[in-house]
Amino acid sequence: MKKDIFIDNNIASKFTNPQDKEYIKLTKWLLNYEIKDNSKKDDFAHLVVSKKLLGEYLRSSIGAFSDTSIPIIINKLLSEGRLINVTNQKIKDFKQIHYTKSIEKKLLSNNEDREHIPLVLLSERKFALSYDDNFIKDIKIFPKFKVTAEKRPENLPYDL
Repeated sequence: MKKDIFIDNNIASKFTNPQDKEYIKLTKWLLNYEIKDNSKKDDFAHLVVSKKLLGEYLRSSIGAFSDTSIPIIINKLLSEGRLINVTNQKIKDFKQIHYTKSIEKKLLSNNEDREHIPLVLLSERKFALSYDDNFIKDIKIFPKFKVTAEKRPENLPYDL
């Protein structure tokens, strides 16, 4: 199983300096990639994204020149084959199957964030980091899926 994670745009800004110790640890985990002995690519961090989320990341990080900014992390993960890009078609197919009228009435997050729900639910581990209470509630209560979502990295067992 891939060690994948969804990181909301509101968290991605924490990768630029200054970082607290927990974000430093998360950043190191994302950037670490050194296959040796019996390790394989799935043993290392994978970031779950979509075209829309990538756009959000880039817009919010304009002017960020840190070696740990989200565009640098994305570029590294992409070059190492550790960026999981969920296509617009997969998102559309997911929504067509799972977004019933009754489900949509229960969702609390805004329309923009509802586009990110499938990213978490289609990921292997279904781990998410976000500051958005409504988004977290939506993915945690989504029927037929068990999601682990937190506001802080130390509360999520992402490195296991």
